[in-house]
Amino acid sequence: MEEDASLFPKKELLDNVPLVEDERDELEDREFEAEFLPGEAGNSADSGCLCPEKQHNADADISKKKTAIPDGLQARHLRKTLSHLEKLREEKELFIQKTRGELRACRQRMDLITKQQASVSAEVAAEKEANNTAAVGRLQAVSRRLCTELNNERDLQSKIRALLQKSESSMWHIAIQERPLKDGPKSAQEEEVAGRKRLQEQAAKEEAALEKAERNRLLRARKSIYLQREHGLRHQKLVEDAQKNHKIAVRFLKASLRRIREQERKEERKSRAHMKRRMDAVLALKNSITANRETLRKFQAWGQAKAELAEQKAQAEKEMILAQGGDAFKHLFHQRRCQELDAQKRTFEEEQKLRKQEIVSRILKEAAEEENRKKKQSSPAKATDRLTLRDKTWRCVTDVCEGRDTAVLSRHLLVPKEEVARKTVGGTKMDKDILARTTEQVRCRVTHKRVVSRCEFKGRPFNSKPKLIHFKDFDIGKVYKKKITLINATYTINYCKLVGVEDHLQDFIHIEFDPPGPMSAGMSCEVLVTFKPMINKDLEGNISFMAQTGGFSVPLKCSPKKCALSLDKELIDFGSYVVGETTSRTITLTNIGGLGTKFKFLPASESYEMDISQSVMKISSVFTDEDKSLYDRIITSISEQQIKGNESSPTDMPSQKESGKRDSKEQEEGRPTESEGVTVTTVVTIPPNEEQTEISLGEVTEGEIGPFSSIKVPVIFTPIIPGEVQTKFKVVFKNQQCPTLYFRVVGVAIDVPVWVPKPNVDLKMCMYDRLYQDSVLVHTRSKVALRLKFEVCKELREHMELLPETGYIQAQSSYAVQLKFLPRHSLPEDAGKYFDKESRVLEAPMTIRVADQIKPVGFTVHAVVTTSDLELSPSAVDFGYCTIYEAIRTQVSLYNHSLLPQGFGFVGLPKFVDIQPNDGFGTILPLEMLHLDVIFQPTKAKEYNFELVCKSEINRCFQLACRAVGVHPPLELSHYQVKFAATSLYDMSVATLYVINSHVSMNSLTHSVPRIGSEDASPVGPTSFEFLPPPDSPITISPSVGTVLPGKRCLIQVVFRPVLPSKLIHQEASQALTKPVELRKDTATQRKDLRRQSSTPRLQNQDRLHRTSTTPIAELCEQDFKFSSDEYQAAQATLARSFQGKFDKFVVPCVVASGDTKDRKGTEPLSFSPHNTLYLELWCPAVAPSIVVTSNRGKTISNFGDIAVGHHGIKKVSIQNISAEDLAVEFSMLNPNGPFVLLNAISKLLAGETHVLTLSFSPHESILAQETLDIITKRGTLSLTLLGTGVASMITCSIEGNTLDMGYVIARESVSSSFKLQNCSTLPIKFSLRLDSLSRSKSEDQQRLPQFLASRAQRTEVVGTQNNSGQSVFSVIPVKGIMDPGKAQDFTVTFSPDHESLYFSDRLQIVLFEKKLSHQILLKGAAREHMMFVEGGDPLDVPVESLTVIPTYDPERREEAEELKPILVTLDYIQLDTDTPAPPATRELQVGCIRTTQLSPKKTVEFSLDSSTALQHKGFTIEPSRGSVERGQTKTISISWMPPADFDPDHPLMVSALLQLKGDVKETYKVLFVAQVVTGP
Repeated sequence: MEEDASLFPKKELLDNVPLVEDERDELEDREFEAEFLPGEAGNSADSGCLCPEKQHNADADISKKKTAIPDGLQARHLRKTLSHLEKLREEKELFIQKTRGELRACRQRMDLITKQQASVSAEVAAEKEANNTAAVGRLQAVSRRLCTELNNERDLQSKIRALLQKSESSMWHIAIQERPLKDGPKSAQEEEVAGRKRLQEQAAKEEAALEKAERNRLLRARKSIYLQREHGLRHQKLVEDAQKNHKIAVRFLKASLRRIREQERKEERKSRAHMKRRMDAVLALKNSITANRETLRKFQAWGQAKAELAEQKAQAEKEMILAQGGDAFKHLFHQRRCQELDAQKRTFEEEQKLRKQEIVSRILKEAAEEENRKKKQSSPAKATDRLTLRDKTWRCVTDVCEGRDTAVLSRHLLVPKEEVARKTVGGTKMDKDILARTTEQVRCRVTHKRVVSRCEFKGRPFNSKPKLIHFKDFDIGKVYKKKITLINATYTINYCKLVGVEDHLQDFIHIEFDPPGPMSAGMSCEVLVTFKPMINKDLEGNISFMAQTGGFSVPLKCSPKKCALSLDKELIDFGSYVVGETTSRTITLTNIGGLGTKFKFLPASESYEMDISQSVMKISSVFTDEDKSLYDRIITSISEQQIKGNESSPTDMPSQKESGKRDSKEQEEGRPTESEGVTVTTVVTIPPNEEQTEISLGEVTEGEIGPFSSIKVPVIFTPIIPGEVQTKFKVVFKNQQCPTLYFRVVGVAIDVPVWVPKPNVDLKMCMYDRLYQDSVLVHTRSKVALRLKFEVCKELREHMELLPETGYIQAQSSYAVQLKFLPRHSLPEDAGKYFDKESRVLEAPMTIRVADQIKPVGFTVHAVVTTSDLELSPSAVDFGYCTIYEAIRTQVSLYNHSLLPQGFGFVGLPKFVDIQPNDGFGTILPLEMLHLDVIFQPTKAKEYNFELVCKSEINRCFQLACRAVGVHPPLELSHYQVKFAATSLYDMSVATLYVINSHVSMNSLTHSVPRIGSEDASPVGPTSFEFLPPPDSPITISPSVGTVLPGKRCLIQVVFRPVLPSKLIHQEASQALTKPVELRKDTATQRKDLRRQSSTPRLQNQDRLHRTSTTPIAELCEQDFKFSSDEYQAAQATLARSFQGKFDKFVVPCVVASGDTKDRKGTEPLSFSPHNTLYLELWCPAVAPSIVVTSNRGKTISNFGDIAVGHHGIKKVSIQNISAEDLAVEFSMLNPNGPFVLLNAISKLLAGETHVLTLSFSPHESILAQETLDIITKRGTLSLTLLGTGVASMITCSIEGNTLDMGYVIARESVSSSFKLQNCSTLPIKFSLRLDSLSRSKSEDQQRLPQFLASRAQRTEVVGTQNNSGQSVFSVIPVKGIMDPGKAQDFTVTFSPDHESLYFSDRLQIVLFEKKLSHQILLKGAAREHMMFVEGGDPLDVPVESLTVIPTYDPERREEAEELKPILVTLDYIQLDTDTPAPPATRELQVGCIRTTQLSPKKTVEFSLDSSTALQHKGFTIEPSRGSVERGQTKTISISWMPPADFDPDHPLMVSALLQLKGDVKETYKVLFVAQVVTGP
């Protein structure tokens, strides 16, 4: 219909009337010209290039020509146009009629669909009331289809209406066009008259327009003059403003330049000061190194002298003992032993003293703390009622010190039982473990993961500002407050809750926090922390909070005021000074703590006592060697735990131990040693070789240093006697926690008149082959001029010189000599001992010889000599073969052998080489190795040989040789890099590219041809390729092999499907399997911890049990798990949900070969070159899926299991949208004829929403069904695999042949037999058993004719003789039940006949699920009045009882009647070949004795067959002919027959014999033998 509507558009209709339209255009043009003529006249007046009169004449001529068209031609055109319009109108009318017909049909279809919807809605309501879910789902699908059809019909109706309206408008347009054409001739004349009038009016208008144009021209001229004048004035004003602004800008610019210069000068002064400080520090360091070396040499010499003296003394004693005739070895051993004992004794005494000091300090501190605590407590009476163990100990010690009875000590030190039995804080280890697990479980239930935009938030949910709450330098009793700000750092709304502070901080820390409720990302809240210190010690802990994403804590630290004292230097080296001079240096004592103390500087040889309270003095007098035993008793009586709980600050013990070690070491080396005692008294002995008058302290030697302050103390050196002077000073403090600080002062006094103020000339870092200069200043105190000669040691004369070599220094003046240092590469070999090759330090001694003076003046030149070499590794780079479509990157190492940083840069690089980073420029640090990337990308196919030049900042060049071969491959790729979009796990992304063969000509002059380097060009022809993706990669390329003809291209499809690695899934599954084992292991460990207090054998048994229990765990961890599909799917779902994203980059080579893959012979490979290989780079970002399965541990495989055929199973799968946006959901189509049905599809899933999908599985046959349901969204596809097995109910019966023969039974007795039914299916089966004799159709079967009237072949009866009493002769238990999968059910069949018959029978039917017939078992049995029976022979009667009444006989008559019982035995001898004898014909008779419960005098049945001799003559052989049968047994009588020689085959042989049975009665059977010979079976 749309095509019909577009047959005659409006444009085509207008094109079909060309003549009328041309005329209309001419008229419109004429009007247009007339209307706009005044404007044109005005323009012509302005320009002066067109005359108005000429224009008017030209227009008049044109109008005359146009009106001169013949009237006949115009009339012919009008008729033609009218006929064409009439034809169009007829076609349009026909089209409108068809459209209206279609509109009516559409309305009828809509009415029909509406009626169908109403009926379907009624059916849906009825089925919902009947709870028929399947029918409801089907009807809902029909309803949705009807809604879709109705919407389609409505859309079609709207389209038809629009088309109809358009057609009607076209009709109206045609009618409008016809109307003026019909009145055409009349209107033409009228238009001509009107045209003439218009021309006259137009002439008048032209004249008016000319006048108006002239007036406008004059106005414009005046206006332009006025504008020029205004523009001149404005320009002059702008120039004046610009000059003013320029002056102001110059003034501001000068001020800015002054500020910039001033700032530069300040920075320069600052840098110079910084450089000066650095130089002073280096000089001080070198002086300190020199002094330390001298001191070390002195101590080494002193130690050697002491050792030699001791050896000489020992040798003298030995000689003296030998002279006296004694044992020298014994005496020396005894003496050495005594010395060791003395040393041990001294060590022990020192340790005892240290322990005394430690105990006393702890007791003092505890007493002070307790005193403060008592003052602050509100009820002092309660505090004094119960004394702590520390108070009791202190009181006891005081009593003993004051001379009271020692018995009080033991009484006071008894520990209460309640304190001994008190549990440890926090409970046992098991309690802590239980508490930790409970807390973790609660936290897991409280906290939730935060996933936004497929990114799970990990880390601290709230950031605190500041990160650490630190209360520094607090005072006891004051209150400190600090505010912290908690900022929500998660991606979404979060909550914050205060958990609390740690237990040991609850008495001091108070938190004020008002929970703000839900906080958006980036929002913050405030927490007020109040600290009220009660004890003077360090406190550390955490303030814990709980958020939705987990707990977090803010660290808290409280530090009391402390003294932190230090000296800025431990050695002051004055250097060399002439006797009589005075110099001073300062040493700085710095306190970086918040507590001040008193200090005093004094020489180490003087002693100084700090006053302490009298109680301390008393205690120090108590702890002597005499009271050692009492002290030991006190120490052993105090529990170790209480000592730890009340010990002093952790910094006390290490400082005291270090001071003890230092004292013992100083005693061994003969150094000054501190005195013994608790009074912290320092006693120093002054060595006799040291003088303290030359080095002294300044005026400020003692005072008080405040917190966070420093004090400078001057040290004065006044040399008196030439030589080296050394003095040791110490700084003692009133605060006992501050250790004594020591420092040494060294100086040298000289008396040379000529000296060098800088004895050490430091040239710092020097490079080889570079010139370095410095000036050395020489001073003299002599009153006469002196001749100086400057000498360089002979080892360094080729590298260093002093200019001039000789000079004269005037009296009491100075002289400058020039030092030049040009180190050669031979310096390490030439310098010898003056150069350290490892540290590269040069110490060159220089000598200044003074005339008439024996002792020369020396100074030392220091320098660190280093090289300026840069090493490129490797020295040559071979890029190999590289195509023009790719670039090769190789790594080059640049190593700086120098100790100085050097700038470098690669210069003159060719266009096809690039070096990164920083384009090959940078600075390399000392002894640093930089890795540079050299990138080579050839532009054409040829061989490349070039060198890369690296220049250092001192213009040294280092070259790197490079070579490569450029390759132009015969094929090329349209894209060499493919960037896939972010793809969800187990989804796929597809990209396409082309393999192009652009090689169509061998002419290398017009274009570049494919070749390898300088080799021959590749031939023109089909070229094959093959992509080789890496193994185990999520990349699939199709086709991976192909052939491209010249000038053609081949489409390649690259598929990226990210999956989780199988190894990772196996690891996750193994961890899931080992978690229960680890839980059992933890439980066993906890039980072992609870039993640790038991006896030793029990502990050993537990350890042995633990070892045996851990052995399977280790084996379980070490073995290779074989995971089931469920565990694999669960681990895969867990990893997919927690997947954080992954980015992989793959490079896929594409091998190119000449020729077509179809032309190769067999498996012969095509000729290819590896150098023509192309490379495709793939960027593959993988993200977590937007929709995941949350049910069944996240498995995407829904296995319905085994469902019986005809039944249905329901599975529910929960899916969740874990993305941050709402998703439109579509589902793939399942097989409409298949067993799977989706019952509740949805169209939209909100962000974070979970929907439960209901799936149904209804198998119609025994099959293994599998389908895939795709859940499609714009961000990926989730595939659900549906599995199910339709299982047919199968059972097997233990009865072979489906016949159960109960055998012979005495009438009115019963016998039972059992059989089994095995459930071979995987489903539980409901069964029921039915007997045909008890069926409802039995009465109908009895109305038919007896079966014995029909032939044997036509008999179908299964229900035989029944009991006369009406009860069933067969019974079965159980009748119904359920068989589990793989299980067997036992059934018992009871045969209970009430009269004698050989044809009891019935049929047992096994019905499954009350509808399916599984097995039919024929039940048979026979009953006898007596205990014997004979079985076998041919049947002579029918298996149905007669309806006649059996007469009763007397016993005699009965025996005669029984003798007449016949048995027919037919034997057929088969004769196949007359030459070969055939086997005899055989038959069998069974003689049995029925087991009975009746009492019978006879226990066996005897049988005998007479006429055996006669039968043998006839060819019969019977074995046995007589015998006996026990109860419940049968015996077989075998009968065989061979035709005798006189046997006539045409006449069968008939012989009879009597068989007698004797049991409780006697029975006689007449056995009739019929034998015959047959020729075939």
